[in-house]
Amino acid sequence: MTAESPITKTPGPDHADLDRAVAELVAAKTDWAKTPVAARIAILNEVRDCLTPVAAGWAETAAQQKQIPEGSALSGEEWISGPYALLCACDGLLETLSKMDGKTFLSDLKSRETVSGQLAVTVLPHNTWERLLYSGIKAEVWMEPGITSQNLSQSTASAYDIAPDARIGKIALVLGAGNIAAIPPLDALHKLFNENQVVILKMNPLNDYLTPFLTAALMPLIKRDALRIVKGGIETGAYLCAHPDIAEIHITGAQTSHDAIVWGPGAQGVANKKNGTLKLTKRVTSELGAVCPTIVVPGDWSASDIAFQAEHIATQKLHNSGFNCVACQMLILPKSWDKRDALMQAVTGVIHRSEPRGAYYPGASDRLAAFASHSDNVTRIDRGTAPACLVAPFNDGGDAWFQETEVFAPALSTHDIDIADPATYLKAAIAFANDNLHGTLGANILIHPATIRAIGKKPFEAIIADLRYGCITVNGWAGMGFLLTGCPWGAFPGHTLADVQSGIGHVHNTFMFDRPERVVITAPFRAFPRPPWFITNRRQHTIGRLMMAFKYRPSWAKLPRIFWNALRG
Repeated sequence: MTAESPITKTPGPDHADLDRAVAELVAAKTDWAKTPVAARIAILNEVRDCLTPVAAGWAETAAQQKQIPEGSALSGEEWISGPYALLCACDGLLETLSKMDGKTFLSDLKSRETVSGQLAVTVLPHNTWERLLYSGIKAEVWMEPGITSQNLSQSTASAYDIAPDARIGKIALVLGAGNIAAIPPLDALHKLFNENQVVILKMNPLNDYLTPFLTAALMPLIKRDALRIVKGGIETGAYLCAHPDIAEIHITGAQTSHDAIVWGPGAQGVANKKNGTLKLTKRVTSELGAVCPTIVVPGDWSASDIAFQAEHIATQKLHNSGFNCVACQMLILPKSWDKRDALMQAVTGVIHRSEPRGAYYPGASDRLAAFASHSDNVTRIDRGTAPACLVAPFNDGGDAWFQETEVFAPALSTHDIDIADPATYLKAAIAFANDNLHGTLGANILIHPATIRAIGKKPFEAIIADLRYGCITVNGWAGMGFLLTGCPWGAFPGHTLADVQSGIGHVHNTFMFDRPERVVITAPFRAFPRPPWFITNRRQHTIGRLMMAFKYRPSWAKLPRIFWNALRG
C-alpha cells in the first residue's frame, strides 16, 4: 500500500449483503440486551482465548501495512495499541461484570474530592500487576459536578439497572478508524457491553486488512449474532447510516466525516448546518481529534531531564508516524526560559535520528504542504527516507489555521508565552489552549516535581482543573489514556452536533461510568526504564509481545523477561 493510496478503492459488500447482516442483528438484538451477566462473562473469556492465537499475525500484518521496516522495534506499537489494548479491555469488562451485583466493583476503587470539589476515582493502579507494570503512573477519573461518592453507583453502569426482561435491543453502527488498530473493536465492545447494543462494525478501507484477525478474535460475539464486521468505502457507510434498522452511530475520525453524516455532504451540508436542519436524526456519538497541546512549564531541568523530555515530545508527535488524534500538534513553551532552546535542539535531534518509516495515511503529503503554506518560517527536520517533520512557530495574531486545523501528519507548531513565573505561565498556557485551540480531546503538561512543590500541590490541582480536555496528563502523553481502557476516552463534555469539536460521548470506560468529565493521568517526570511506547525504545517489539502473553495468563515467572527487556529498551 502506498502512502497516498485512495481509501475508497476497497470493494465492499453489496446492499443485499449489508441488509442480510443488519437483519441478523435485528433478530438477535433483544436477546443480546437480555443476555445475563454470567453469559457475557463467558463470552468475554472466549474472546480472550480467540484473540491470543491471532495476536502475532495481527501485529505483524499491521506493521507491514504501515511501512514499518521488518525487524524494527517500532512494531511494538502494533502489539501495544492493537491486540494488547483489546485484551486489556476484555479484562477490564470482566472485572466489572464479575462484580456487577450491587456494583461492588466500585468499592474496590479509591476516591477523593478534588480542590475543585469534584469526585475523583482512581482507576490505575488497580491491582498488584498494574503497580508493577505501570510503575509510578496514576489515573483518576474526575466526574462531572454533582456526582459524589454517595450517588456514584446511580451514575455507573446504568444500562444494567434496567431489568433484563425490560431491556429493548438496538443496533449500533460503528464506523471504524483507519489509524490505530484497536479503535474499531474497542468502540464495538463499548456499544455491546456498556450500552447493551448489537453492533455492525464497518471497517475503514485503510485498515480493513485487520478484518480476518478481528473476525477470529471476536468470533464468540459473531456466533451470537451480536456483531457483524463489514468492509466498504464511503458509499457503504452512507447506506448503513441511513438504514432504518440502525438506531445509533459511533464514529471515530474527522469532523468533516461527522458533519457529512449529520448534516449532509458538500454545500448542502454546510447550508443545513447553518440552518440547523439535520440530515440524520439518530443518536450520534463521536471521537474526532483535536489540535492537542503539550505545555512545557519552566523549571530547573537538568541535561538528563531535557534529553528524556525531548524523547517524550518526539514520541507524542511521531508515534504511529504522527497519525494520532492526540498527537502533540501545538508545543507551548516559556519564551524566556533558559532551557527553551536546549530543549528544542534536543527534540530536533531525536526526531532527526528517529527510525524512518512511511507516511502511510492517505493525504499526508497534501496536509504537510498545507501546513507549510501557512508559514514563511518552517523548519524541516530531515528523517532520511521518511517525510521531513515540519516545525513552524505560531505567534499571537498569526495565522489562525495553526490553531484551528488538525494536521494529522508529522508537523508541529510552537507557541511561546513570555512569562517567567511557572504558576502564572501555566495559567496563561491553559487559557491559550482553552480559548484558541480546536478540540478538547487531550492535553499534556511537562513539569518538574520541584516546580509542582513550589507552586503547591493544591494550587497546582486548582490550576489544571481549569484545563478543559477529556484527557489531561501530567508528565505523560494523552495516548496513555487510550491504552488504559479503564479510563473513559473522549472529549470534554459539552460539545453539540452544531459545534462538535472533538466529539460527543465516551468509549472504553470499562468501569462503566455514566458521567465522567475528564481523566487526569500523572506519571514520573523522568521514568525509568524508558516507557515501551517511546519511539526511542529499542525493545518495544519484544516488550509488547511479552506483555500480551503476561496479560493473557499473568504469572510471576513471566515478569523477569519483561523487566529485563524494559531495562534494555
